[in-house]
Amino acid sequence: MPLRKGRHPHFKEVEILKHRKNIVLALTLLLLTTLCCTSALAAGGDVAGAVEQTWTEAAKQIKSVVEKVVFPALDMILAIAFFVKLGGAYFDYRQRGQFEWTGPAILFACLIFSLIAPKYIWNIIGI
Repeated sequence: MPLRKGRHPHFKEVEILKHRKNIVLALTLLLLTTLCCTSALAAGGDVAGAVEQTWTEAAKQIKSVVEKVVFPALDMILAIAFFVKLGGAYFDYRQRGQFEWTGPAILFACLIFSLIAPKYIWNIIGI
């Protein structure tokens, strides 16, 4: 069989190796899929009870993380932004003679809201 221009003499062997690699890759993915996608087995077939129990346990952890990490970080960011905005408003007041209350007032309201939010937010969500 004459060779076409640009074709390697061992083209069929290379093509078979490419197919073999693709087949091995497909079989590996199939094996991983069957191992990772097993059905969830609940005791006695009560899937709803298992999901509810998992949610109750996870909700405690979520609540703890939000109260100890998220709200304090948000409070710190809002407090810094409030004082920066208040300082900027003061310097604008010294320059122009008129104090702009809107920015600091909004940030102060958000800061107060985020400070008291952990007290009532869990009752609204139901955790």
